[in-house]
Amino acid sequence: MKKIGLVSDTHGHIDDKLFDFFKDCDEIWHAGDIGTSNVIDILEAHKPVRAVFGNIDGTDIRMRTQEHARFMCEGVSVWITHIGGYPGNYDVRVRNTIRSTPPDLFISGHSHILKVMPDKKHNLLHINPGAYGKSGFHHVRTALRFKIEGKNIFDLEILEIDR
Repeated sequence: MKKIGLVSDTHGHIDDKLFDFFKDCDEIWHAGDIGTSNVIDILEAHKPVRAVFGNIDGTDIRMRTQEHARFMCEGVSVWITHIGGYPGNYDVRVRNTIRSTPPDLFISGHSHILKVMPDKKHNLLHINPGAYGKSGFHHVRTALRFKIEGKNIFDLEILEIDR
């Protein structure tokens, strides 16, 4: 079993509340718009990190991350990208691949809107953790944690902090 902490759109901001929420996690996944390289450094000082770059991320972050991360976690195929859309409205950059080789778990950021949606057509779960940073239109900063065991994704919990 793996315990995952999921965050996106930090825009250079992380704090102790996030680390308290992620303290029992085995890994931290970041779905882009990291903001500054030191965010990756600080996250990596706490836990192993998987991260993708977002549209605001500069060369320093793009050199350390990738646009798409596809990997297996336990028995779940995972795809993390920053701009991905959501079921029924996938971004043109991912739409064809989701149709041809869908993951079990599709994670994206960018919208600053927390969403957890099953896609029954493609037999996957879509998660957008919202935004944890202080930049953007969102009024509540959010992050998620959940567990993966075998092919099961469960015990999803949300951290909400007023901006």
